[in-house]
Amino acid sequence: MKTMNGQDLKKLFLSGANNLYNHYPEVDQLNVFPVPDGDTGMNMNLTMTSGSKQIQNKNEENIYEISKSFSMGLLMGARGNSGVITSQIFRGFSEAILGKEEIDVHDFAAAWEKGREVAYKAVKVPVEGTILTVIREASAALTAYLAKKKDLSIEDALDYLFQASKTSLQHTPELLPILKEVGVVDSGGAGLCVIFEGMVKAAHDEFVERNDINDSVKDTPVSSFLGSGKEYAGAKLTEDEEGYGYCTQFILRLGSPEEGKRPFVEKKFETFLSTHGKSVVLVHDDDIVKVHVHTLAPGAMLNYAQNYGEFVTITIENMSEEHDNISHGAVATDMESNLARNKKPKEKEWVDHAVVAVSSGKGLNEIFKELGTTYIVTGGQTMNPSAEDFIKAIDEVHAHNVYLLPNNSNIIMTAAQAAEIADGENVKVYVIPTKTIPQGIAALTQFSPEQSAEDNFEMMNDIIGAVKSGSVTFAIKDTDIDGVHITKDHYMAMAGGHDIVACVPDKQEALRLVLENLVDEETSMITVFYGEDVGEEEGNVIAAKVAERYPDIDIDVRKGDQPVYSFLIGIE
Repeated sequence: MKTMNGQDLKKLFLSGANNLYNHYPEVDQLNVFPVPDGDTGMNMNLTMTSGSKQIQNKNEENIYEISKSFSMGLLMGARGNSGVITSQIFRGFSEAILGKEEIDVHDFAAAWEKGREVAYKAVKVPVEGTILTVIREASAALTAYLAKKKDLSIEDALDYLFQASKTSLQHTPELLPILKEVGVVDSGGAGLCVIFEGMVKAAHDEFVERNDINDSVKDTPVSSFLGSGKEYAGAKLTEDEEGYGYCTQFILRLGSPEEGKRPFVEKKFETFLSTHGKSVVLVHDDDIVKVHVHTLAPGAMLNYAQNYGEFVTITIENMSEEHDNISHGAVATDMESNLARNKKPKEKEWVDHAVVAVSSGKGLNEIFKELGTTYIVTGGQTMNPSAEDFIKAIDEVHAHNVYLLPNNSNIIMTAAQAAEIADGENVKVYVIPTKTIPQGIAALTQFSPEQSAEDNFEMMNDIIGAVKSGSVTFAIKDTDIDGVHITKDHYMAMAGGHDIVACVPDKQEALRLVLENLVDEETSMITVFYGEDVGEEEGNVIAAKVAERYPDIDIDVRKGDQPVYSFLIGIE
């Protein structure tokens, strides 16, 4: 086709979003770090799904109106740095075709160049070797190609854009050291290539439908159409921005000095956002300001913004809170809708104290309950619970003082977000920032319903600093990290967070190496929880070996039944 209208573009965008949905689980698995978890694909999928929702039922022929609606949906649904940048690429595309009812191939190429420009501006410290590089090089290549060729169709241009994006993707390891060290390419860039591929298929009358969750097509690896056979890696775009803080979004209607509001200065406003948060996206349109920011303190953001106007909408959510909804085929929704849908009337009598803990594994669940946990929220490293899950738990326990034990560093902010929402006249929520299961269990030993809420909070907080944690899990691929060679299906000995100290064929040897790294002369107790891949007989053997190796230290080896991790270790 020589020109394209709104319905043509809608078909391309929906096909691209569907193609990403069909392949996001593979993108999720393709990280630099070889632990079996990841979220780049999910974040991009949630972002694109939000955009699709906005245009699904729109019948406008005007191409700008379709593009603008899709862009707004992406902006409001953007998750993680990869999602934010994806939203900005399409925002730039939309800005480039402002006022047009249809576009030709030259407009099409210029729109991607504008997408590149807006995406780079959205990231405070752009890093090459990421999705940014892919859109920059692909859009520039298309513009150069168009200058040499005459009478190109939009299908030809899209084909070339896709091919150029794949070529750029293969070069990302040359630009980002961690990718080259591990020998992989960037998963955010791979996700963009997946979107482009879906658009190409639609342009050639092969519209990509969204697969059923059990469809075998989802088993098709990403490399099947990229043709490289390489694995993919989620590159950090800036220091820990992916998954940083609360994903805070709001629309602000600016006020006047007569209404007690300050004059709005965009640069000053953006500086404040960038100083107190990351992944900042700010759109100023007449008297409306749209903001997306990842921050540790959403309340501070909202208080500052209200100096300039009044809120039209506010959404504060964890970037992966809808994992379960989306993975089971549901459309993207905001947190308020989810909470309204699931809210139940409170009928129970009030109690003074209740503990809500995150746990995964029958044995661990029983241990938490034995120690006084009222409600178990199922989740962990590979499936983080949402803020909604915590709020439902808080509602269920019906206590004036609720203590949340996230037991995972990736869940602490979600728990804090839930606490902020659930705090009210009758309920006070305390988040104990436990980063591991051993820390959570240690905190529970300090809890007593006979103590005041403040004393419980203080004592539970104090104990977690005295607990060192380690773990043993299997590697999902061959790689090298921090001087340690990782072999697929071998066991990684990890001491303190994700510090890999060794990778060995035998899980018990990995456990020995973790203990060797963590135990010192001040250690008084070693606790080991063994996972679902370890039998009770093997657990007894391990308990005897550890006791023999450390005769002067109290040893507690118990069955946790946790998935993924063969051993979770606590040292006090």
